[in-house]
This record gives sequence, structure tokens and C-alpha cells, in this order.
Amino acid sequence: MSASAGDDAHRELQAAAIAADADAQRRLLAGDAAGAAPFLRESERLYRESWEIAPPGGYGRLVGMLKSAILAGDAGAAAAYARSALADETDSPTAAYALALAGLAADDDAGAGAAADRMAAGGEAFARTALALAALARDDEGAYAGALHDVIADFESRDLHLTGVPIADTALVLERLAEPRGLAQHPSSPLLPA
Repeated sequence: MSASAGDDAHRELQAAAIAADADAQRRLLAGDAAGAAPFLRESERLYRESWEIAPPGGYGRLVGMLKSAILAGDAGAAAAYARSALADETDSPTAAYALALAGLAADDDAGAGAAADRMAAGGEAFARTALALAALARDDEGAYAGALHDVIADFESRDLHLTGVPIADTALVLERLAEPRGLAQHPSSPLLPA
């Protein structure tokens, strides 16, 4: 396969993952979690395949894979895969985001907290999400509630969303991670399911 064909293949897989993600998000917003599940699993698979053939540094694909797996309710294998794939990565805030998600999904609070601290260097949006992830890792309900509010407000202020669907998907992922910890806030927003 030529380099150009390889570039096209990983981009096509990424675009397909985003499209499946969008289909899932529309169903989630409509309150159809069961209907969203197959699209979330497809998105997870496509993000992983795209990661595997992409040039080094495409860590956002692992974030997408993990978010889809968490929302589908079965993140164990995705978390293990991401942690193995990123075992030696210490510098990228996006890789740290993936590791924080994977750590929380795997009940490794110390690892998740350390990764969230590294993630915060990625800019304002990353820092907001990192605060929420770190609060979950230390079971700090007050800090989590405040950080979740800020994440949702950020999404509500955006004109563009990755999938084209106006949804606060990061907040949904955070809430899914918060539920088994007894920290879920059940916020209300036009960008979240009723």
C-alpha cells in the first residue's frame, strides 16, 4: 500500500467513526440508548482501526474509542487496549486524556488522577475536563459538580461540534463514569438527553 493510500485509509476510517458517533449521538439525544449502542460499538471499532494504521500521535482516536466504549457501557477491553498502547507516552495532553478515561474505566484512580494532571496542559477545554476527571478519581463530589457545569457551559457556547451533532458528549461520558461512584449529577441542558 502506498503512503497516500495509507493516509486515505486511516482518514476514511476516522471519518466513518465520526459518522457512527453522530448516529449514536442523535439517538442518545432522543432518549434511545438501546438504539445508540450498536453505533457506539461501531464507532469504537472504527476509531481503534484508524488508530492502528494512522501515523504516530493520533491520540484523539483513542479518546474517541474510549468515549464510545464508555457510553456503550462496556469499556473494559477498550481501557486495557488504550493503557497498553500508551504505556510509554508521557508528554501528550491528548494521550493523557485517553489514559485518564481508561484509568477511571479500569478503577485505577491513582493512574487516572496523574493522567488528568498531565492532560490539563492541553488548553482551557482540556483543563476543564481534566478537573472533572481528577475530581472523579478522588471521589470529590463538589469539585466534580462544578467542573461538570463548566464542561457543559463550554459545549453550550460552541457553534461547531466534531460530529455536527450539538451534544455535550464529554459530559455524558463523565456522568457515565460518575454513576457507579455515586457522584452523578444528572444535569439539564439542551445538549443532553432529557
